[in-house]
Amino acid sequence: MSTLAGKVALVSGSGRGIGKAIALRLARAGANVVVNDLDEAFAKETVAEIEALGARAVMCCGDVTAADFGDRFVAAAVDAFGTVDIIINNAGYAWDAVVQKTSDEQWMAMIDVHLTAPFRILRAAQPVIANAAKAEIAANGRATRRTVVNISSVAGLGGNPGQSGYAAGKAGIVGLTKTLCKEWGRYNVCVNAVAFGAIMTRMTAGEAGASTITIKDREIKAGVSDEILEAMEKGIPLGRAGTPDEAAGAVFMLCLPEADYISGQVIVAGGGWSL
Repeated sequence: MSTLAGKVALVSGSGRGIGKAIALRLARAGANVVVNDLDEAFAKETVAEIEALGARAVMCCGDVTAADFGDRFVAAAVDAFGTVDIIINNAGYAWDAVVQKTSDEQWMAMIDVHLTAPFRILRAAQPVIANAAKAEIAANGRATRRTVVNISSVAGLGGNPGQSGYAAGKAGIVGLTKTLCKEWGRYNVCVNAVAFGAIMTRMTAGEAGASTITIKDREIKAGVSDEILEAMEKGIPLGRAGTPDEAAGAVFMLCLPEADYISGQVIVAGGGWSL
């Protein structure tokens, strides 16, 4: 029997990269998945791959920072599958600059995508989760275990030059994680965070200065130089950056029944990174 058979998972930013790897890992374990991406074409690809695995998936495309997105995302899960069991707040990107060159727009963009968007998704999910848990407690004496995994970064734990906004957002999600752990424990929800180190995605693997990410019609530079990547890897005890599949494995681990008594924790998936 699949370990997550029948579970319903929301995975933001799952059209490609780490988010896609997480969605596919959950689907292989039997979960039904609500896929999100800014680009409908990439979301469709993820849905098709999930369906090819024999699992079910639907799309909820759009900008996670939109004021109504959290409500739409949760509604997509309830409309398609009837409930919400797993929430993975993964969507995000980096828009870097040293502090004196960081505009208000740049700062708010990082806070909005890494902190406000997850907050809105979790706020929208609360009535669904609470009502389901209360009904389960009334019927069986115990609520079904549900899972939230918020994605942070080692930048949120130790800071990173040129990433004041990104690091602040990723630090903030840790505080939100620990608060929701205490608020939602009564519903048998385990709320944790995974802080990624250097993972080879389009944010890091693109050619520095030549690779871009398009967000709200803005072309934002992505990628790091070979020299910077080499320096990063020298500081990692395992000696290399991680893969999206390895990053997804850390998230998946926290969704398994074996993690039923782990909550309020930040797991670092960084190849041995430490402060």
